[in-house]
Amino acid sequence: MVRYIDPSAIIITTTACFVPWMRNSPSQKSFITKVKLGKAKKQNRPLPHWFRLKTDTKIRWNAKRRNWRHTKLNI
Repeated sequence: MVRYIDPSAIIITTTACFVPWMRNSPSQKSFITKVKLGKAKKQNRPLPHWFRLKTDTKIRWNAKRRNWRHTKLNI
């Protein structure tokens, strides 16, 4: 069974209320929020190459690496 979709309904449903992270995120960030985002950005990087080449380290990769799509910060 094929249903007809009204084109005007598509325009109505593409508003920001259907995007969950736009509902409760203000456009103007507070300073504390910016500090937390900056810290999370700095932590989210791979290990330096020279650190991997050290002889007595067993650390091979950053275990706390975070993907922006998979894990949210809950700020």
